[in-house]
Amino acid sequence: MPMILPVILILFAVAFFLIIIVFVVPIPLWIAALFSGVRIGLTSLIGMRLRRVPPQLILVALIQAEKAGLGKITPNELEAHFLAGGDVFRVISALVAADKAGIPLNIQRATAIDLAGRDVLEAVKMSVNPKVIETPLVTAVAQDGIQLETIARVTVRANIDRLVGGAGEETVLARVGEGIVTTIGSAVTHKDALESPDLISKTVLAKGLDSGTAFEILSIDIADVNVGKNIGAELQMAQANADKEIAQAKAEERRAMAVALEQEMKAKIREMEANLVEAESEVPKSIAGALVDGRLGIMDYYKMKNVIADTEMRQSIAKPAASATSGVAK
Repeated sequence: MPMILPVILILFAVAFFLIIIVFVVPIPLWIAALFSGVRIGLTSLIGMRLRRVPPQLILVALIQAEKAGLGKITPNELEAHFLAGGDVFRVISALVAADKAGIPLNIQRATAIDLAGRDVLEAVKMSVNPKVIETPLVTAVAQDGIQLETIARVTVRANIDRLVGGAGEETVLARVGEGIVTTIGSAVTHKDALESPDLISKTVLAKGLDSGTAFEILSIDIADVNVGKNIGAELQMAQANADKEIAQAKAEERRAMAVALEQEMKAKIREMEANLVEAESEVPKSIAGALVDGRLGIMDYYKMKNVIADTEMRQSIAKPAASATSGVAK
């Protein structure tokens, strides 16, 4: 019994050690890689475990690359890409697809594209099968003032060399829209654009709008052209209304000035009448003073009274005649 206990402890220790070895050293994966033609050492697999890199992920990617006949891809490259936050499987799949399609793409560029935030596999697929993107409704005005509403379909192919640092689809659509607006705006009449919409696409395509973008524009096709508003007529009407309002404002200003001038003249007349009444009220005093001082004789005074009475009589005679004349005229 004392001899059996040490043997059991040794067996338990050996079993525990084997379990640790199997857990740390992925022997089945190493055997699978060996039979797939991938040369990788057990120490490298153990290092992956310690660096918290899934050995199965790296080995499966290496086996896929080996079976696809790709060039030399080292485990360190894939491990570094995984630690940088990249998608190892997507990169390998993109390399395989590019190799089968005859598109030049190496591991360095593929990992750079993936780390840049672009879908490298989708980019390779778009290089093989171009993508059609549709512009939003683009409105432009010809020189005759007629608005045209246009929708274009742009066929683009991914440019692998410009995926890193190249502009995206939004830039392509914005440039195409700008080109459409410029082309329609340079047309003498809107009928020219309606009769030959292909002239718009050819003119826009000749501008090299894909410069600096991650795409290569293959074609620009005008899908729909519709006549919109008569912008020229609306602008003329707006200008006419504005001129009318300005004229009305100036007329109102002149009327206000005339009213103010009339009020001013009336005020002056009232002031003059008040001064005249005040002056007339001083006449009897002046006459009395002149009589007292001897500057006016009594006969002169009576003559003045006769003249005043004669004048008043003539005025009273003239008023009925004027009233009768106005009545006959009516």
